[in-house]
Amino acid sequence: MSAPGVLSFTQQGWEQVLAKVKRALVYLDAACAESLHWGCGSTRLLEAVGGPECHLREFEPAAVGGGAKQPKAVFVLSCLLKGRTVETLRDIICRSHFQYCVVVTAVNHAVHLTANHVPAAAAAELEGQQPVFEQLEEKLCEWMGNMNYTAEVLHVPLLLAPVAPHLALTPAFASLFPLLPQDVHLLNSARPDKRRLGSLSEVDATALTPELFLQIRCLVSGLSSLCEHFGVREECFAVGSLSRIIAADLANYAPAKNRRKTATGRASVVFVDRTLDLTGATGHHGDNLVEKIISVLPQLPGHTNDVMVNMVELTALQNEEKSQSMVAPGCLAQPKDAAAKALWEALLSTKHKEAVMEVRRHLVEAASRENLPIKMSMGRVTPGQLLSYIHLFKNNLKALVSHCGLLQLGLATVQTLKHPQTAKWDNFLAFERLLLQSIGESTMSVVLNQLLPMMKPLNQRTDNDYSPEELLILLIYIYSVGGEFTVDKDLGEAEEKVKKALAQVFCEESELSPLLQKITGCDSSIKLTFHKSKIAVDELFTSLRDIAGARNLMKQFKSVYVPGNHTHQASYKPLLRQVVEEIFNPEKPDPVDIEHMSSGLTDLLKTGFSMFMKVSRPHPSDHPLLILFVVGGVTVSEAKMIKDLVPSLKPGTQVIVLSTRLLKPFNIPELLFATDRLHPDLGF
Repeated sequence: MSAPGVLSFTQQGWEQVLAKVKRALVYLDAACAESLHWGCGSTRLLEAVGGPECHLREFEPAAVGGGAKQPKAVFVLSCLLKGRTVETLRDIICRSHFQYCVVVTAVNHAVHLTANHVPAAAAAELEGQQPVFEQLEEKLCEWMGNMNYTAEVLHVPLLLAPVAPHLALTPAFASLFPLLPQDVHLLNSARPDKRRLGSLSEVDATALTPELFLQIRCLVSGLSSLCEHFGVREECFAVGSLSRIIAADLANYAPAKNRRKTATGRASVVFVDRTLDLTGATGHHGDNLVEKIISVLPQLPGHTNDVMVNMVELTALQNEEKSQSMVAPGCLAQPKDAAAKALWEALLSTKHKEAVMEVRRHLVEAASRENLPIKMSMGRVTPGQLLSYIHLFKNNLKALVSHCGLLQLGLATVQTLKHPQTAKWDNFLAFERLLLQSIGESTMSVVLNQLLPMMKPLNQRTDNDYSPEELLILLIYIYSVGGEFTVDKDLGEAEEKVKKALAQVFCEESELSPLLQKITGCDSSIKLTFHKSKIAVDELFTSLRDIAGARNLMKQFKSVYVPGNHTHQASYKPLLRQVVEEIFNPEKPDPVDIEHMSSGLTDLLKTGFSMFMKVSRPHPSDHPLLILFVVGGVTVSEAKMIKDLVPSLKPGTQVIVLSTRLLKPFNIPELLFATDRLHPDLGF
């Protein structure tokens, strides 16, 4: 690889793990499994283990232990080695016959010291020593039943799931989501009256819950390792309140300060809060096939970023419900298959129509190479046509194995094009365009009244009508794109009508989806009374008002809405586009809303001197590498937009988009109405 990238970082980490796994039982947690899945593929781990049996197991309390003929175990974990995680380790080891245990954690030792409340001054004196890991090594030997057995505990930064050269995700932080104004009230409940926070802008690391602070510190540990791999000294910038806390923590993270002293390269890391623009995450404007695939196909179990592809079409089984559970699902990640990987990257960076043609071209070329009897047809690509090409591989085992990755992407395309939800995509898009026009021409109350006729209870809905979850997505879209608005009598009345209609819709569901259970606090529709439903909807509208006011603290990035005029329709301008355009503004003004985080006294002095002398403040466009980290998830379309936009604004600048997860519209209500945002489960 010519320059260090997210893939080389991930693979280098996994090579350290693979060096330890020969003839071992390997236990993985979900986030590490997802990193392996996108970075190397599980077959790479199986090859490294060797032997005829499958030795991969999920790390969980009920995991099967090792038998008498399985003396070695390797545990690969994304989390801190503390609490429940250590208890699970103990339970698995105590019911096994291990003589050699290796525990790999993605979180470095410095963060373990923080988690164990070791003061910063004492931690600094322990440089080069790893007492937490050493103590656990002793415990491992104790649990194995012999202090002379071998135990190793080591840190390997398995942070990323690299989806493409320009895009990587952090599966262990998929639930991390920016704070909302209502979270300030919850934080205040644990603070004395004199130290109450007035708004989100006053929240800093010390105001966070211990769990959320540690979650951020674990992320910072991984990002520091990534910068070390790139060989860069990073300048940290932030747009939004949680981003500001993360950027400040990375800037002042002690191991990062030491690393930067010897770094030769330079980079800008810009963190952006997702909550400042939920329009892009809930809207259907992205003309991208992959966005539709991940939105309509079911999620791959245990994963946050990949989907299940039904592979029954390539078998002799009937395409029925029970057949689907008999055949292992396909997926989108194909790190070991060069042709499939090339197609995947093409799908990420082309428009829907071109992407479908690209799938056809790859299938035709593969069939031709295998001398399969292909009938060429030009013109519009149909799902039936693609399926006929895929069926050619069905009875040719050699061809099927050779092109298995390509066939999985082909079937993902067919199943998406035929999916009823894909037809609904256009309905969403049409209604969103109508909303954009209405927002410019009318008040918020008029816009909400337009939504009322679409709120239909279950017994009145057809397939073309909106489900409760889809109504939530539309409401989030409306409040996010509309932004700050004046609360008047008309709006109050319109909101009450919508609340009443939505509460009624919730009540009349025959079954409550997991999301509705979370929102209403009821695990079955029988328990959901109209009164309970109305209370839940009132709380929901508090969150919607928070979303509308999310950009209130911004001076420059106040709006994502562009009003129409005589020549142009009203449109949505993504916040991420505005941020990137401001970073590379040729005038290079001091950014107003892109805040620089100083990494200590020297930077503060520079900032102070710049008032009197010509000392230039750090600017995010100063360096040849830009890492843009979206806190709370990013869409495929946004990642493509950034990848295309940066070279057009400043040729020669490399850009990498990082985020907590790949987003589809349904993710946003789940993240927004999550009850554990301030108290993430860290395994202890």
